[in-house]
This record gives sequence, C-alpha cells and structure tokens, in this order.
Amino acid sequence: MQKIKTIIFKEWAEVFKNRMVIFSVLFMPLLFTALPLIILFLTSRAGLSDLSTDMPAQFGQMCPPALTTGECFQVYIASQFTLLFLMMPLIIPVNIAAYSIVGEKTTHSLEPLLATPITTAELLTGKNLAALLPALAATWAGFLVYSLGVILISSTKIAAALLGPIWLVAIFVLGPLLALLSVNFSLMISSRVNDPRAAEQISSVVVLPVLVLFIGQI
Repeated sequence: MQKIKTIIFKEWAEVFKNRMVIFSVLFMPLLFTALPLIILFLTSRAGLSDLSTDMPAQFGQMCPPALTTGECFQVYIASQFTLLFLMMPLIIPVNIAAYSIVGEKTTHSLEPLLATPITTAELLTGKNLAALLPALAATWAGFLVYSLGVILISSTKIAAALLGPIWLVAIFVLGPLLALLSVNFSLMISSRVNDPRAAEQISSVVVLPVLVLFIGQI
C-alpha cells in the first residue's frame, strides 16, 4: 500500500506542474457546473415555471404528471446540460493519465522505476488512482454544488425531477466506470507513443461517445 501511495504522490507532483491539467481539474468543473445552473436560473426568472399551455407528447413522457408545461421545459433543458457531469470523468483523467508513462519516457525515469522493487499491479494501480481520484473528486464536488444550486433556485418538484435516482446512479456509478475506462485507455496510448501531446490528442478520442450523446440529446 505504501508503494502505491508513493506512486500516486509522485504522479501528482509531476502532472500538476502542467497548466492544462490544473485547468481540467479546477476550471472545467466550475464551467460545467455553472452552465446548467445559469440556464435554470434564467428560465426561472423568465417565469416559465408558471407556463401552463398544452404539453407536447414528448414532454409528457419524460416529466412527472405533477409538473406544468413550463416546469417540464425547465427540467428538459437542465437535463441536457447535466450530461456534462458524465463528460468530466472522461475528460479530466485524460491529461493526467496520458502523460503518465510517456512522461517517464521523456524524462528517462521509466527504467529506474521498473528497476525498483514494485510489481506491475502496484505500478498500474498507483497510476490509475493518481488520475482517477482527482477526476472523481472534481466531478462529485461539481455535482454537489449543482444539487445545492438546483434546490435553491428551483421549486421542490423541479429539484426532485432533476436529482432523481437515475441521475444519482449515473453520477456515482456510471461516472467512476467512465473515468476508469478513460484512465486505462489513456495509459495504453501513453505506453505506445513517445510524445506527450500525441498521447493527449489520441486519448481524447474516448470522449467522443458521450459528446455524440450530448449533441444527439439536444
């Protein structure tokens, strides 16, 4: 366990010197958290919650019967941007994991690292956790802020619809799985190339499925 901790702190000491990593861990969650809250706030101020026209069929299938047409529209719009919380676990680890092995190559520290008394499983576990933990911490912190914002900005009915079991499972179960996929895909790419920029660019391909889902939903 101590060896794994050493690998994690070593990775963080190296990768957090990169401004792109700091941007993805700090500013990206802030941006992705603010967007749905701004949309929800603007639609609330516009009085859409009180709109009570005939509800389109696709809205009726998606929203609980207790919601008005205006409230259902708010839920619909905010839900599209909530998909951003599934992109964070994919995007954030890429910049960390993609540099993980190729960075060892460029600094010529890979051979001394492999010569240390550490197993392959311990090395990969340490590198996985070094990329996984910041991504999950940033995603869950952003979703917590988003949840508090939804409760403060919107009505109880809208908050219940936006923070239902489906989204909780998506954030706290699917999110870690997507992060694990992103980390291991990036580690495989990082082990095959010799340029950190190429590793990051190729690893970013893993974001495309969720990005296509996001655009398709809208």
